Amino acid sequence: MSHLRAVARDHGIGPEALWSWPEPRLAEALPWPRPVLQAVERYRSHLGRHPDLTVPREVLLPCDDAWPVRLDRMAQPPKLLFRRGRLDLLDCLTSGQAVAVVGTRSASPHGIRMAEDLGHALARSGWPVISGLAEGIDAAVHGGCLQADGAPVAVLGTGLDRVYPRHHDALQKAVAQQGLLISERSSGEPVQRGHFAHRNRLIVALASALVVVECPERSGALISARLAEQRSCPVWVVPGDALRWSARGSNALLQNQAAPLLSAEALVRHLGPGPLLRHEPEPLPSQLNPERAEQIELLQAMASGASLEDLSSRLRQSPAALARRLLEMERHGRVVCESGYLWRPCRR
Repeated sequence: MSHLRAVARDHGIGPEALWSWPEPRLAEALPWPRPVLQAVERYRSHLGRHPDLTVPREVLLPCDDAWPVRLDRMAQPPKLLFRRGRLDLLDCLTSGQAVAVVGTRSASPHGIRMAEDLGHALARSGWPVISGLAEGIDAAVHGGCLQADGAPVAVLGTGLDRVYPRHHDALQKAVAQQGLLISERSSGEPVQRGHFAHRNRLIVALASALVVVECPERSGALISARLAEQRSCPVWVVPGDALRWSARGSNALLQNQAAPLLSAEALVRHLGPGPLLRHEPEPLPSQLNPERAEQIELLQAMASGASLEDLSSRLRQSPAALARRLLEMERHGRVVCESGYLWRPCRR
């Protein structure tokens, strides 16, 4: 259906008319062969004449301009989408400028922390972050993205009228307000277990890169990784505890030559700035006192994490002097020293 949009627009036919006009009227308005018109009619009949068009802002049809055209290249593309939230994010999804992060519902504390860090770092770098709003890794990455005032994108396995799991009500509302909810399931449709695995193909199709944080040997995240490999979509995997069952699947991906991801900073360095990155004008040096200017310079130098040696080299200052400043800034909650003795600005 998507390739009909331009033809219909050229003849003054909008998406609602293309969807709702009877076949004879379409035949009068459009110079299409009868087999094409019959195919359109079969498509419309499959879904019903008016698929929830009572809420037109929440329905996307393949004939709509906002439809993510990347979905049309799928083996099983959705016939329509329901959405709630920021319509402008569909531009990022159409152009493949978003990163998906997936993993198990039964994640370890390490997996949860990594997912939060990934969501936060990607958001700060201007990348929309896609996941499935499930328990565990999904919820953690959405939460990290929200904390950084980013743009989370949740692909649901239920209709938009449902919250699953139920205690994610506040999280789902926050994602809809700050980002975007997407589903191919209509309101009132019964929840089925297979719907959650089926939505993984949408997550992969909308992403330019996929990160698997932690997953067991049988999981939706592994399905997503296989789909990404088929689409030549880059896959990164966070190494997990070799003795933990919930990391056996993701560790197996590493054995099969998937790229290991050791930190969120490494990912954003590789990806570069995302499509939503806002470049705020820096204050002029003359507007800052020397101490404040030095602090800003130091924070910028450690934006993606840096050791004391790195900072000394970048700023051409002695390690002893920098150590005193870092400890003072840590005491005031401006910076934090993380594992590996990497210094980073604190999250706000």
